Amino acid sequence: MKNLFLFLLICAFTSPIFAQIVELDTVVVRPIKYKYIYEVVDEDIDQSVKDLQIKLAKFDVTKEEYYSDEYDSYNVSFYIPKGYAVATYDEDGKLLRTIERYKNVKLPLSVSKALVERFPNWAVDKDIYKVSYSEPEWESKKTYKLKLTNGEKTIRVKTDQDGNFL
Repeated sequence: MKNLFLFLLICAFTSPIFAQIVELDTVVVRPIKYKYIYEVVDEDIDQSVKDLQIKLAKFDVTKEEYYSDEYDSYNVSFYIPKGYAVATYDEDGKLLRTIERYKNVKLPLSVSKALVERFPNWAVDKDIYKVSYSEPEWESKKTYKLKLTNGEKTIRVKTDQDGNFL
Protein backbone atom coordinates (compact mmCIF):
# COMPACT_ATOMS: atom_id res chain seq x y z
CA MET A 1 0.00 0.00 0.00
CA LYS A 2 2.90 2.34 0.83
CA ASN A 3 4.47 1.62 -2.54
CA LEU A 4 1.21 2.43 -4.38
CA PHE A 5 0.79 5.70 -2.48
CA LEU A 6 4.44 6.65 -3.11
CA PHE A 7 4.09 5.82 -6.82
CA LEU A 8 0.96 8.01 -7.19
CA LEU A 9 2.64 10.84 -5.33
CA ILE A 10 5.70 10.74 -7.61
CA CYS A 11 3.46 10.64 -10.73
CA ALA A 12 1.50 13.67 -9.50
CA PHE A 13 4.61 15.80 -9.05
CA THR A 14 6.44 14.73 -12.19
CA SER A 15 3.57 15.02 -14.69
CA PRO A 16 3.91 18.82 -15.09
CA ILE A 17 7.51 18.31 -16.18
CA PHE A 18 6.32 16.53 -19.32
CA ALA A 19 3.80 19.24 -20.25
CA GLN A 20 3.81 20.39 -23.86
CA ILE A 21 5.35 23.78 -24.62
CA VAL A 22 3.53 25.78 -27.29
CA GLU A 23 5.39 28.52 -29.13
CA LEU A 24 3.51 31.28 -30.91
CA ASP A 25 4.58 32.05 -34.45
CA THR A 26 3.55 35.68 -34.57
CA VAL A 27 1.79 38.15 -32.34
CA VAL A 28 -0.79 40.43 -33.93
CA VAL A 29 -0.93 43.89 -32.41
CA ARG A 30 -3.82 46.11 -33.46
CA PRO A 31 -3.52 49.82 -32.70
CA ILE A 32 -6.21 51.30 -30.52
CA LYS A 33 -6.79 55.03 -30.43
CA TYR A 34 -6.82 55.35 -26.65
CA LYS A 35 -7.27 59.13 -26.65
CA TYR A 36 -10.48 58.76 -28.63
CA ILE A 37 -11.76 56.00 -26.34
CA TYR A 38 -10.89 58.01 -23.23
CA GLU A 39 -12.58 61.14 -24.51
CA VAL A 40 -15.67 59.75 -26.28
CA VAL A 41 -16.68 56.31 -25.04
CA ASP A 42 -18.81 56.51 -21.89
CA GLU A 43 -20.07 53.64 -19.77
CA ASP A 44 -23.58 55.10 -19.61
CA ILE A 45 -24.40 55.19 -23.34
CA ASP A 46 -26.31 52.91 -25.66
CA GLN A 47 -24.47 49.60 -26.18
CA SER A 48 -24.71 49.70 -29.99
CA VAL A 49 -23.15 53.19 -30.00
CA LYS A 50 -20.37 52.04 -27.67
CA ASP A 51 -19.66 49.01 -29.90
CA LEU A 52 -19.39 51.21 -33.00
CA GLN A 53 -17.09 53.67 -31.23
CA ILE A 54 -14.78 50.86 -30.12
CA LYS A 55 -14.79 49.45 -33.67
CA LEU A 56 -13.88 52.91 -34.96
CA ALA A 57 -11.00 53.12 -32.46
CA LYS A 58 -9.64 49.70 -33.43
CA PHE A 59 -9.88 50.33 -37.17
CA ASP A 60 -6.51 50.35 -38.93
CA VAL A 61 -6.68 52.11 -42.30
CA THR A 62 -3.16 50.98 -43.22
CA LYS A 63 -4.36 47.35 -43.46
CA GLU A 64 -7.12 48.09 -45.99
CA GLU A 65 -6.82 47.30 -49.72
CA TYR A 66 -7.47 50.90 -50.76
CA TYR A 67 -4.59 52.23 -48.62
CA SER A 68 -1.87 54.10 -50.49
CA ASP A 69 1.03 56.24 -49.22
CA GLU A 70 0.24 59.03 -51.66
CA TYR A 71 -2.91 60.22 -49.82
CA ASP A 72 -2.71 62.48 -46.78
CA SER A 73 -5.98 61.41 -45.14
CA TYR A 74 -8.82 58.93 -45.40
CA ASN A 75 -12.49 59.44 -44.56
CA VAL A 76 -14.09 56.19 -43.44
CA SER A 77 -17.83 55.80 -42.73
CA PHE A 78 -19.25 53.37 -40.19
CA TYR A 79 -22.97 52.56 -40.07
CA ILE A 80 -25.34 50.92 -37.60
CA PRO A 81 -29.16 50.93 -37.66
CA LYS A 82 -29.25 53.74 -35.07
CA GLY A 83 -26.82 56.04 -36.85
CA TYR A 84 -23.39 56.54 -38.37
CA ALA A 85 -19.90 57.83 -37.75
CA VAL A 86 -17.45 59.40 -40.20
CA ALA A 87 -13.81 59.23 -39.13
CA THR A 88 -10.76 60.87 -40.68
CA TYR A 89 -7.45 59.03 -40.43
CA ASP A 90 -4.03 60.27 -41.56
CA GLU A 91 -1.58 58.29 -43.72
CA ASP A 92 -0.14 56.57 -40.62
CA GLY A 93 -3.56 55.40 -39.40
CA LYS A 94 -3.86 58.02 -36.66
CA LEU A 95 -7.42 59.12 -35.90
CA LEU A 96 -7.70 62.86 -36.56
CA ARG A 97 -11.40 63.63 -36.08
CA THR A 98 -14.86 62.12 -36.08
CA ILE A 99 -18.42 63.24 -36.63
CA GLU A 100 -21.09 60.94 -35.27
CA ARG A 101 -24.90 61.06 -35.30
CA TYR A 102 -27.28 58.57 -33.71
CA LYS A 103 -31.08 58.52 -33.41
CA ASN A 104 -33.28 57.22 -30.61
CA VAL A 105 -30.54 55.93 -28.34
CA LYS A 106 -30.75 55.20 -24.63
CA LEU A 107 -30.16 58.44 -22.73
CA PRO A 108 -27.50 58.59 -20.01
CA LEU A 109 -28.69 58.76 -16.43
CA SER A 110 -27.51 62.37 -15.99
CA VAL A 111 -29.61 63.55 -18.97
CA SER A 112 -32.65 61.56 -17.83
CA LYS A 113 -32.44 63.01 -14.31
CA ALA A 114 -32.15 66.55 -15.66
CA LEU A 115 -35.20 66.01 -17.87
CA VAL A 116 -37.31 64.64 -15.01
CA GLU A 117 -36.34 67.57 -12.77
CA ARG A 118 -37.01 70.30 -15.32
CA PHE A 119 -39.85 68.71 -17.33
CA PRO A 120 -41.61 66.32 -14.91
CA ASN A 121 -44.70 65.44 -17.01
CA TRP A 122 -43.00 65.34 -20.41
CA ALA A 123 -41.95 62.26 -22.36
CA VAL A 124 -39.07 61.94 -24.81
CA ASP A 125 -40.55 61.41 -28.27
CA LYS A 126 -37.32 61.49 -30.30
CA ASP A 127 -33.67 62.07 -29.57
CA ILE A 128 -30.53 62.70 -31.60
CA TYR A 129 -27.09 62.14 -30.10
CA LYS A 130 -24.23 64.00 -31.81
CA VAL A 131 -20.54 63.53 -31.10
CA SER A 132 -17.63 65.39 -32.60
CA TYR A 133 -14.01 64.60 -31.76
CA SER A 134 -10.84 66.43 -32.76
CA GLU A 135 -7.35 65.01 -32.18
CA PRO A 136 -5.10 68.10 -32.08
CA GLU A 137 -7.12 69.62 -29.24
CA TRP A 138 -7.96 66.17 -27.84
CA GLU A 139 -11.50 67.23 -27.13
CA SER A 140 -14.99 66.04 -27.84
CA LYS A 141 -18.39 67.65 -27.93
CA LYS A 142 -21.44 65.55 -27.10
CA THR A 143 -24.96 66.92 -27.42
CA TYR A 144 -28.47 65.53 -27.23
CA LYS A 145 -31.31 67.11 -29.20
CA LEU A 146 -34.58 66.00 -27.67
CA LYS A 147 -38.19 66.30 -28.76
CA LEU A 148 -40.46 66.22 -25.71
CA THR A 149 -44.23 65.74 -25.75
CA ASN A 150 -46.92 66.33 -23.15
CA GLY A 151 -50.28 65.51 -24.67
CA GLU A 152 -50.72 67.95 -27.58
CA LYS A 153 -47.75 70.11 -26.58
CA THR A 154 -44.31 69.61 -28.11
CA ILE A 155 -41.02 71.28 -27.23
CA ARG A 156 -37.43 70.78 -28.36
CA VAL A 157 -34.50 71.01 -25.97
CA LYS A 158 -30.78 70.57 -26.29
CA THR A 159 -28.48 69.25 -23.58
CA ASP A 160 -24.91 68.09 -23.13
CA GLN A 161 -23.84 64.69 -21.79
CA ASP A 162 -23.93 65.97 -18.19
CA GLY A 163 -27.57 67.08 -18.39
CA ASN A 164 -26.85 70.82 -18.70
CA PHE A 165 -29.38 72.53 -20.94
CA LEU A 166 -27.93 74.56 -23.80
